[in-house]
Amino acid sequence: MIGKRLGGRYEVEQRIGGGGMAVVYKAHDNLLNRTVALKILRSQFGHDDDFIGRFRREAQAAASLSHPNVVNVYDVGEEDDIQYIVMEYIEGLTLKELIIQKGKLDVEQAVHIAIQICDALEHAHHNHIIHRDIKPHNILIGSRGRVKVTDFGIARAVTSATITHTGSVIGSVHYFSPEQARGGISGEKSDLYSLGIVLYEMVTGQVPFSGDSPISVALKHLQENIIPPRELNPDIPQSLENVMLRALVKDPLHRYQSAKEMQRDLRTCLNPERLNEPPLVIEHDDDESTRVIPAITPEMMKQMEGKELFDEDDHRNSHRREGEKEKKPRKWVKSIAWISFLSAFFIAALYGFNFLIGIFYVPEVVTPRVEGMYLEEAVKVLKQKDLGYVIQERFNDEVPRDMVIRQTPPPSMRVKQKSEITLFVSKGQQQISMPDLVGLPERHIELQLEKFSKVNIERKPSNEYATGIVMAQEPGAGEMVTPSQTNVLISISSGKETVLMPELIGLTLEQAESVLVKNGLKKGKVKLEPSYVKKGIVFRQYPFQPGSQASPGAEIELAVSSGFPTDAKTVSEPVLVLLGDHPAADILILVTDARGKDIELVRRTIRQSDTFDVEVVLSPSQDATITIYKDGSLLEKRNIQYADVP
Repeated sequence: MIGKRLGGRYEVEQRIGGGGMAVVYKAHDNLLNRTVALKILRSQFGHDDDFIGRFRREAQAAASLSHPNVVNVYDVGEEDDIQYIVMEYIEGLTLKELIIQKGKLDVEQAVHIAIQICDALEHAHHNHIIHRDIKPHNILIGSRGRVKVTDFGIARAVTSATITHTGSVIGSVHYFSPEQARGGISGEKSDLYSLGIVLYEMVTGQVPFSGDSPISVALKHLQENIIPPRELNPDIPQSLENVMLRALVKDPLHRYQSAKEMQRDLRTCLNPERLNEPPLVIEHDDDESTRVIPAITPEMMKQMEGKELFDEDDHRNSHRREGEKEKKPRKWVKSIAWISFLSAFFIAALYGFNFLIGIFYVPEVVTPRVEGMYLEEAVKVLKQKDLGYVIQERFNDEVPRDMVIRQTPPPSMRVKQKSEITLFVSKGQQQISMPDLVGLPERHIELQLEKFSKVNIERKPSNEYATGIVMAQEPGAGEMVTPSQTNVLISISSGKETVLMPELIGLTLEQAESVLVKNGLKKGKVKLEPSYVKKGIVFRQYPFQPGSQASPGAEIELAVSSGFPTDAKTVSEPVLVLLGDHPAADILILVTDARGKDIELVRRTIRQSDTFDVEVVLSPSQDATITIYKDGSLLEKRNIQYADVP
């Protein structure tokens, strides 16, 4: 498969993963010049028309999802009996790989990941798509920590085809909900149960149920209670354990009602006031508890039939014994009586049945589509169909206020007249209280601002706040804001304020003082010391060297030359330059002596021969060298020894 091109544009580069249903490859989209993930259905499923149809429909449904926490599906195709799905390529690792690397995750990190998974599930459920295979293997962690849920749709297609064709259940049994383990219908709450197991594994490092075979694990989902997470990891707060306990209730009625509700609980479970809340207790109705009823076998049916026949014979024999002394009626009289009785009974039953049908029969209607209508208009449409309605309001960032988000039952369903249609109506964008971020480390603000889409961060120096600490925010803490519309500005400390230390060496004392004041620094002690620098010139600065960072207002000590040392020797050396046949020449004279290297003393154009008095300064450890250049070429190099100078 490596090197093969699918759809005329997808160049397969390397295999990056795979499972029981498909193999995933990294590929390059030559048309759009981008890297993609290519999921290719295994060959044993590629010839089942029914499965392929379901697979493609579900993949297309998954492609309709557009959410930052859902892996985007770009394309679905077929070529040479190869069924493939083109998806967004995520650079990172799976949640399963992360758990294996760390053993178990920090509570804060696990909650942060679970909140993002809830966001993805809420979006999918809102679009009537159930994942059905939530597990760490299907959760991708991007290079920047962004969580991406993948395999929407294909898990649903696998389940449907499996139940239809084999009557069994295939999937990740360690993450099954009890209703999935029973082979029943899985819905939104099945995904929440699976998420509860993923959260359990993140904070404890192990799944709640394991066994020697898939059947034994499935039975544990149905019959056994989980080991409380805090027994495996005492660092888990009670509030977080309560979230897991509620998500993992075996009866779906007692779980979270939606992914949004679970997400709300996760967002606050690490708040200080909730950490030590009482353990969650789910009350069950004993009369409604699940019971295991054995299937009725043919042998049991035969036994039941034999018992019924035996009971009927006993009944007849007992009547016969009681009526032994009575005289038998004539057979024809008995037959007429029975015929008359049965005729009357059937006539009465027929009239009664028709009468009851007329009383209890309720006509059926087809539910109209009111999703996307404003509530007032939707109510009128339902009344025209003689249908009732129940309103449930929900906050929604995308649907305007008073508009119907979705309806239950969905459109085009046949229901009885007078039936109630549940309308989920938007309350508009939810306003929340702006969290208090001042004083928090930068790494903690991402979770606090996860709902906000317009966040700007600026960094400023501060002598009050340490590096990386939030020192100001806009809007302020406690203000009511709409996360999707509010512009948030966060000011983060870049550390103490500093200034760039200027170069003072070579300046006069007055010039150095002026530069210090201009840069917000102060002149410190001034020391006059002998030096081979010209008298009155700064030759040393302390403690900050040029180009380093200094604190504003810092005092800078200066060393100023008081003249040459007593052992210095000064010599004026005459240098004759002859012009010769040239009308003019460019002369350059450089001196290396105790004052420094290659000091430029003369740069001049002469038009006649001339003599230059070149002054050099020698020290016991430094002789002098005079280098003369004429029109860019070396003319002469003259050395002067300290010992030769009187």
